[in-house]
Amino acid sequence: MKAVRIHKHGGVDVLKYDDIPTPTIRDDQVLVKIRAAAMNHLDLWVRKGIPGVPLPCILGSDGAGCVVDVGSKVTSFHPGDRVMIQPLTYCGVCHFCQQGKENYCDAWGIFGENQDGTQCEYMAVDETHIRSIPDHLDFVEASAFSLVAQTALAMLVRRAKIQRGEAVFIWGGTSGVGSIGIQIAKARGAIVYTATGSEKKSSVAKELGADEVVNYTKTDIVKWIMEKTNGRGVDVVMEHVGALTWRTSMNILGKGGRLVTCGATTGPKVNLDIRHLFYKQQSILGSTMGDAAAMDEALDLLKKKKIRPLVDRTFPMKDIKKAHTYLEQNKQIGKVALIP
Repeated sequence: MKAVRIHKHGGVDVLKYDDIPTPTIRDDQVLVKIRAAAMNHLDLWVRKGIPGVPLPCILGSDGAGCVVDVGSKVTSFHPGDRVMIQPLTYCGVCHFCQQGKENYCDAWGIFGENQDGTQCEYMAVDETHIRSIPDHLDFVEASAFSLVAQTALAMLVRRAKIQRGEAVFIWGGTSGVGSIGIQIAKARGAIVYTATGSEKKSSVAKELGADEVVNYTKTDIVKWIMEKTNGRGVDVVMEHVGALTWRTSMNILGKGGRLVTCGATTGPKVNLDIRHLFYKQQSILGSTMGDAAAMDEALDLLKKKKIRPLVDRTFPMKDIKKAHTYLEQNKQIGKVALIP
């Protein structure tokens, strides 16, 4: 079969569309013919160099396709079923897994980061790591759902514990995690403010349900939020940008506010005035991926059509170098998917 792999870290030139053997399955696994595999910024970071990546490595955390074979112990799926991949891996037996906190697992992982991923023609997957695709979604849409949906739900619901009527600010409203974040926050009854980088992106964020949208390239975000909230600030900031936006995020956070972060795209080092933190009784919360139940809760919202994945465009998987170059330009509105 064909698969997108890296044999070393570096620029787009390290990306290879390799011929490798089709995987065989264990008794508790299914063989999925991948029909679409969505990309994430994680793909870029893995390519450039994340410690612990086993080389060579098949990239990709998100995928959707058809079951073509099942192991003898598999009971929930059958050949022909349309399925999506749940990208978090975990041991299932440690202290955290027993509490339903699989994303805290002592041996947690993500497909395409510390083990082979989804950007291939066939994938052997444990039965516990696949979910049925709702009838109203095609393979591309389904492939664009899992990672960002698990992440956004864990951030907003598990960690920040958003409540009805609270004000939530979300950076990058048309990014993968931002677009799902808007919809989850609205489904929970929050008032959603978001920032995007263009008028076109702002229009899409409005369509997704954001109450107020601003172009961060043209507007002072702190002044704008304080005007919108009568000087109170927001209850929750959904932060996934990092160093470039951190100061603004803290400045718009109100008393008792919670900043929840899952990423550092623009850099990991930030400054913090702890006097503001304790005086305003604020919380800073880290969040990585989401537990297995978060995937199912997000999937329930998807089935009820309260949220939907946002797809920008697709590339043939063989054009992986072009796809990485496009993603690095940060012009996309939603997710980019690869087609084998």
